Amino acid sequence: MLRSYLLLIFCVTVWGSNFVFGNMLAKQFSPLFLAMARLLFISLFLLGYTRIRHRFVPVGKQEWKLLILLGLIGVFINQWSFYQGLQTADPTTSALILALTPITTALLAALFLKEALTVTMLAGSLVAISGVFLVVNNGGKLAFHIGHLWIFITMITFAISIVLVRLLARRLTPIITTLYSTLVGFGTMVPVVLAGGTGWNISHEAWAWALLIITAILMHGIVTLIWNSQLQKVGAAKAAMFSNLEPFVAMIVGYVILGQLVTSQQMIGSLFIVGGVTLASLTLSKGKSQRVLPQ
Repeated sequence: MLRSYLLLIFCVTVWGSNFVFGNMLAKQFSPLFLAMARLLFISLFLLGYTRIRHRFVPVGKQEWKLLILLGLIGVFINQWSFYQGLQTADPTTSALILALTPITTALLAALFLKEALTVTMLAGSLVAISGVFLVVNNGGKLAFHIGHLWIFITMITFAISIVLVRLLARRLTPIITTLYSTLVGFGTMVPVVLAGGTGWNISHEAWAWALLIITAILMHGIVTLIWNSQLQKVGAAKAAMFSNLEPFVAMIVGYVILGQLVTSQQMIGSLFIVGGVTLASLTLSKGKSQRVLPQ
């Protein structure tokens, strides 16, 4: 069990650092091109892994409708908004906003999947939302800018994708759902990027391309597979508690690599957010810890 916990901590550390590395990449590439390039390498990895370890299975018409919706919302828009937001939103604030995903997922599940909301869930939601206002508040003046809005879109689309994955889980395996939805998102993004002409910011630095490829395959490929394998051993509820550490990882890595200072207000806000999410997560069912393309 200790090995499983250590592997989960490794996953959370990698995902938490993605906010910092994503911030670095967003300064080297245009957001839409960056999202497309990462999806290309993720798709290649998933195709290779599925070819070796799994079988490609036929998909019915109803499943394709959900997969296309998942690819458009949970992959295309989600990835684009994430890197668009990181151009102006700092990694710490981005991680804290995305920490609201479990709560948002539960609210959407209550609306569309008719799942019950509990008093604990509502209380945790209020605590977490209070934390967000503390984080985006700058010296007593609300400092909510376009970068925060893009990250909120990322958070909402991620929550929607989890609900769609739960619907598809009744019919398809997670790896097939992830592969096909990623291919849909990538296929949709290519013509949009090409339509933008040659005005994209594309880095000529070797380190930037290396970081892009490594983070794409590691964070959205290998680590996701490790996470899903450990869910079966420790249970989704316990694993979800580890994911709440991502904002703290983003703070630490941001301070070490970018020299970004962490204010006392951010610390207090993060405690509210993580505490609220943890309180709300106590009532979450197992299916809500599954990831498609984690940030």
